[in-house]
Amino acid sequence: MEVKSINISESHKRNRIQVSNTKKPLFFYVNLAKRYMQQYNEVELSALGMAIATVVTVAEILKNNGFAVEKKIRTLTVDMRDEPEARPVPKAKIEIMLGKTDKFDELMAAEAERREVGDSEEQN
Repeated sequence: MEVKSINISESHKRNRIQVSNTKKPLFFYVNLAKRYMQQYNEVELSALGMAIATVVTVAEILKNNGFAVEKKIRTLTVDMRDEPEARPVPKAKIEIMLGKTDKFDELMAAEAERREVGDSEEQN
């Protein structure tokens, strides 16, 4: 029986959100990042190429609204292939690590309360 070693950095990446330029709305990523921060206390937003602008916008929304603080930003270039035999194409990549602010839990509670008030008003 072979025992595989587990790469610590890979197991740590459960809190990574890979943002793409699909049709997902911006606030899908904002709300997902909030849930990840609730669960893991920090979240890593990651993107390639044209999706980098989306990641930066998501990070700025979270920071400007008091939910997150920037812990680390890393930029790099990775080689991507469309097909296994294709030539590698260099793509820009960004990784932004965000952590919870001191006000995070308070802001989340206030947001949940606003939603409950809105829901009860709709039912009346």
